[in-house]
Amino acid sequence: MKNPWLVVLLSASFLVTVGLGIRQSMGLFLTPISLEMGTGRELFSFAIAIQNILWGISSPLFGALSDRIGCWKVAALGGGFYLAGLLMMAGIVSPGGMIFGNILFGLGLGSAGMAVTLGAVSKVVPDAKRTLAIGLVTSLGSFGQFALVPITQLMILGYGWQVAMISLSMIGGTIIAVSYGLKSADDSTTAMVAESTLGKTVLHAFRSRDYILLVAGFFVCGLHLVFITTHLPVFLQDNGIKASVASWSLSMIGLFNIAGAIFFGWIGGKMPKKIPLACIYLARTIIIFGFITFPITPTSAIVFGMAMGFIWLGTIPLTSGLVITFFGPRYMATLYGVVFLSHQMGSFLGAWLGGKIYDMTGNYDLMWNINLAAGLGAFLIHLIIREKPIPFPIAKPA
Repeated sequence: MKNPWLVVLLSASFLVTVGLGIRQSMGLFLTPISLEMGTGRELFSFAIAIQNILWGISSPLFGALSDRIGCWKVAALGGGFYLAGLLMMAGIVSPGGMIFGNILFGLGLGSAGMAVTLGAVSKVVPDAKRTLAIGLVTSLGSFGQFALVPITQLMILGYGWQVAMISLSMIGGTIIAVSYGLKSADDSTTAMVAESTLGKTVLHAFRSRDYILLVAGFFVCGLHLVFITTHLPVFLQDNGIKASVASWSLSMIGLFNIAGAIFFGWIGGKMPKKIPLACIYLARTIIIFGFITFPITPTSAIVFGMAMGFIWLGTIPLTSGLVITFFGPRYMATLYGVVFLSHQMGSFLGAWLGGKIYDMTGNYDLMWNINLAAGLGAFLIHLIIREKPIPFPIAKPA
């Protein structure tokens, strides 16, 4: 094939489509699963939080493994994790089943998710097209959220949450076959980190003030995204909004992120990436403030989804682009995986703390205010990043 990187691009897009589509549907299961188990919202929120922290912890590890044995092998393993985790949640309706199922699902997100797929794309796409390509993968991945969220809601209402969960597991299992499309990235970079261990790579990165700032800022992205995807449906229902409207609000996030991710991937190649990245966090702060200040209506719910959607995952091509600016594409899977770990620590807090605060206070007011303060802090953090290469030390000859 004349452009083998197109196969990698399309395969990576499919993996992200399926993974994010299923993940963004999880908030729809909060109410039916909590009611069936007779628990408050904290238990399922905690299981989702565990999923997210495992996703984060495993991402740099699977990223480093993919640099050694091949992206497609690690991603195929992830498809198996998706299948097993979702089937466990559907079949074992207990706190243990929910937690262990989410552990497996979290490992699937780590091994077939952004760190591995974007690492593969960054290694084969030409330099001039890299940031845009990452934006395209992210945007095409958003189609999964747009398509799967309303379909999942219809299946839950029509056939029950267990049938919906089993159906999602079958979709997740298709990743096992599609992962082979990443093989072109592996053919030229199989032993890419042979002379540098994961520990040495990460230690070098953490000597950089700017990398640390990037890691800290991405924590806030995870806090925002997972709090909203997990708790927005029930927040809207608490305010008298129908479940169907809540699912469409989430699907609007996915639809408008298609355009947003492409736009931010494009603009990241035209100007310093830290500027649009900082603006994303400021825009989130303004949008959230407006949403919770004015009356909650079906119209405001849909508009909120549209506005947040445009800036939803625009952080990914810009953040990953900064990692490449700092260190080049060679260690992308590992170093973006570390940044993504911070994202998932924020995700853990967003999922669990949202449920905890709700069970303690009976509302989400405090959690929305935490999101506002965090967004403003991330805006300021990214403004002071110095956007320049941070080369690895050249090893001295023996």
